[in-house]
Amino acid sequence: MTRATVVLDVGKTNVRLCLTDGELNLVEQRRCTNRALSAPPYPHADVEGLFDWICATLQEFSITHEIGAIVPVTHGAAIALVAGKDLALPLLDYEWEEPGGMVENPDYDETGSPSLPAGLNLANQLAWQEKHLPDAFSRTESLLPYPQYWAWRLSGERAAEVTSLGCHTHLWAPRERDYSRLAQERGWSERFPTLRPAWEVLGTVTTEVAKRTGLPVDCAVHCGIHDSNAALLPHLHARSDEAFSVVSTGTWVICMARGSESRLEAPLDRLYNVDVFGDPVACMRFPGGREYAALSEGESRNANSSDIGTLVEERVFAQPSFARPGGPFAHAAGHITPDGTPANREALASLYGALMIDYCLERLDARGDVILEGPMASNPLLASSLAALRRESVHTSDDATGSVRGAAMLSRWETVMPDKALSLVPPLEIEGLTA
Repeated sequence: MTRATVVLDVGKTNVRLCLTDGELNLVEQRRCTNRALSAPPYPHADVEGLFDWICATLQEFSITHEIGAIVPVTHGAAIALVAGKDLALPLLDYEWEEPGGMVENPDYDETGSPSLPAGLNLANQLAWQEKHLPDAFSRTESLLPYPQYWAWRLSGERAAEVTSLGCHTHLWAPRERDYSRLAQERGWSERFPTLRPAWEVLGTVTTEVAKRTGLPVDCAVHCGIHDSNAALLPHLHARSDEAFSVVSTGTWVICMARGSESRLEAPLDRLYNVDVFGDPVACMRFPGGREYAALSEGESRNANSSDIGTLVEERVFAQPSFARPGGPFAHAAGHITPDGTPANREALASLYGALMIDYCLERLDARGDVILEGPMASNPLLASSLAALRRESVHTSDDATGSVRGAAMLSRWETVMPDKALSLVPPLEIEGLTA
């Protein structure tokens, strides 16, 4: 019998351990809040607290399931500086603003990586650490992208992988499939371990992890993948010759337009990501999960299509943006027009999300079907509003976590490449809400 695969899904806001069966269906999951520690030398991820939680939860899972593989998947803009068996420096929180602008005039044509605020460009994080903490930086033996940091904690093996390196870091040149000139000139490229495919088994769990968790000593640890690329992966298989778009939602909304022939420009937070095969994918993003929370204010009033109709008829708009950092309107202060409080903030947040996604897809010159992944796929008002705005068909995925099934596929790379069940979204038929 095929053993279970656990996906370690480290998002910026939440962390999940997801247990999938032999057919890669989600069996159960546990989650905890991902918090940053406000302690010297800068705000940083609580990786030790997370590691304790991960081990305790794996122990829970291993009581009732035989686990054969673990696949790490994480958010981007995070990197671990490793010396020996420890971190040389804490893992910097990308929302900390000081690293912003540390690298001047990066070559966008080479990297497809725009200059972003705070620590959203990994090159800015590394430049800040190298300048302000030179002794600790000099001790660094390996630079590990965040998925590979967790693979190392679980297996003891070090690796690097292209989906995290190609995620607005300034460190990767997608067309050349190599480290950028900046990374090479600063000597950073030499500190990355060997590049390994996301699906490759780096090793088995360490003796310490096996003892703490009850996992079998032959439990495999895979290299791992950046979360948006995990959401894209199943569709690369199912639609290998098609142009299509995947909208991966969570704290960030990442619009990925495969087959787009639009030449991207750095403004508006347009960028190239790199898929699991090393190919560039045109993307645009905004902090949609946080904007939805800010606009809805946690309200849940069972909003329906008539609430959207009222907003459209009365021309009530939420003008971006409502969260920092990043997005095409990052420097604008969000406000609602006309002044006042809308009758249903949940409906307004849904309409805003649909309009922002549509804006990004238009700017990317996206073609083909649109596939909505993650938490926003379970919001029928947002999905049907987006379907009304788009000329192409909009589908929602049955994978509520967005990236989990794609990550789990990496553990069955040679044998199982399942298509995902998609649901066609009927557009809202509201006058004024059309493509």
